[in-house]
Amino acid sequence: GLCRIIEFSDIPNWCLSTTHHQEDLKKLGKILTEAATEDKTVIITTLNRAWSEPNSTFDLFLDSFHVGNGTKPLLRHLVVACLDEEAYSRCLEVHPRRCYFMKTAGIDFAGDKMFMTPDYLKMMWRRIEFLGTLLKLGYNFIFTDIDIMWFRDPFPRLSKDVDFQIACDRFNGDDNDIHNAVNGGFTFVKANQRTIDFYNYWYMSRLRFPGRHDQDVLDNIKGGWYIAKIGLKMRFLDTKYFGGFCEPSQDLDNVCTMHANCCVGLENKIKDLRQLLVDWENYLSAAKTTDGQMMTWRNPENCMKQWWWKKKKKSIG
Repeated sequence: GLCRIIEFSDIPNWCLSTTHHQEDLKKLGKILTEAATEDKTVIITTLNRAWSEPNSTFDLFLDSFHVGNGTKPLLRHLVVACLDEEAYSRCLEVHPRRCYFMKTAGIDFAGDKMFMTPDYLKMMWRRIEFLGTLLKLGYNFIFTDIDIMWFRDPFPRLSKDVDFQIACDRFNGDDNDIHNAVNGGFTFVKANQRTIDFYNYWYMSRLRFPGRHDQDVLDNIKGGWYIAKIGLKMRFLDTKYFGGFCEPSQDLDNVCTMHANCCVGLENKIKDLRQLLVDWENYLSAAKTTDGQMMTWRNPENCMKQWWWKKKKKSIG
């Protein structure tokens, strides 16, 4: 752990990955300083061209903050790391002063990267590397995928004394159990030496598991000797508050976020996220019960056409 949390101006070059240039760090530092809460926490997401087009995922994501319960003020803490020129210019239009162009030499991240293609994997690992840099700069962060709708402020549901908290595709009821099925689309990470070491180790572990994405590799290392050695405290988030299409939060009175997980294809996600926003607005405008029924989400129709849902239905039926 040579890379301690240090003052911004003192960062030696060896401490930061070679993909970062000094002038980019100055820009990043300025954006983070403006966006951070008093305790140096930012909300961060990544954006590429395919997800940034008008009426696509980025707009739905921002809409959720506007219709969510107490989420609008959180937008000032939201930093968007843009993976290509088009995403960057769109971000500057709709969320100015909070856009960072996260350049990656020799890779075009603009298109819709299908799950598990080589470019998709590069994009995911670039993200882990970038988040490690935020920790080295001393910032805590909530990382959120852009296909997550924010309906309530999640901070009250997050533990102050845990290093690393992560959402689950499926939650088994025990927030300390490493056997929960994790989902890297939503994490809350405190900046300290343990998390810096952990992100370095996670990023380096991609070499031991070639062709695997960050979530898979995390599954392989989360119960390992290194995590125990550095004393990293992990917590797995309950889908009651941090739900998704894999395991929807049924409790609209408590839900914080909903993720379009267990769903492949941008169009499918967009249609079902739109439906989610409509359901939320109906919940807000209706009395808690409609004809004596508790209100809940409709099934994600477009995502349900996929193999995963069909398999699930068979196993339930």
